[in-house]
Amino acid sequence: MKWMKVAILGLLFTLGQAVHADTLVFAAASLTNVLDDIMKAFQAETGKRVAASYAASSVLAKQIEAGSPAQIFISADQDWMDYLKKRDLISGEPQLLARNQLVMIAPADSTLQVNVGKGMQLEALLGKERLALADPTGVPAGKYARAALEYYGEWSSLADKIIPLDNVRTALIVVETKEAPLGIVYATDAKVSTRVKVIGVFPGESHPPIVYPAALVGRQNAGAEAAAFFAYLRSTKARDLLEKYGFDVAQ
Repeated sequence: MKWMKVAILGLLFTLGQAVHADTLVFAAASLTNVLDDIMKAFQAETGKRVAASYAASSVLAKQIEAGSPAQIFISADQDWMDYLKKRDLISGEPQLLARNQLVMIAPADSTLQVNVGKGMQLEALLGKERLALADPTGVPAGKYARAALEYYGEWSSLADKIIPLDNVRTALIVVETKEAPLGIVYATDAKVSTRVKVIGVFPGESHPPIVYPAALVGRQNAGAEAAAFFAYLRSTKARDLLEKYGFDVAQ
């Protein structure tokens, strides 16, 4: 599949960049575009280079637990931050950076219509096709999607119609390439793509709050460079960029 090649190339690029960076950040895949811009702005102001490894929060948390040299962790939910905190792998209290929304997407030229709510009847709408979303067993975007579908009584009928993917950006790619007619991603993921359109928004009450906590990784000697970038994540410049990409930064 096309998305597998993209994921492999992205990993190799990140590993190469990390060798020459002053700070390494492990961040939820949905932050890719905005964090890239924040890192560029930080380097322009300070001359210090930051590299990021993007993946599902679940994968990144397990890598940190296994000893990966990340100095900052930004999760797409509170659960995986708490996972590391309980294992004494987080330094200090995590800081909330932003919030997000959950949306239903389709290819940009799709004629499918979905009224998000009770009676969606996604099983009938999908027919022989399947629904793309991040793996609901551990990846935050998938967990939020499952909660929303359970809220509307849709989940039990979709057991064999889910494509459980490694992260939310992979779910986006699968819909972009029309390997699935529908997907559930964050609003910010849909915003950065011209090849999908939002056909429904899940109300906040249908799933747990989508939050992005950030923290210094306690196992590593973060140093002044990592501490400086961690502070920059909460700066006016970083907040402006988060808002530009559609994140809610209201505290």
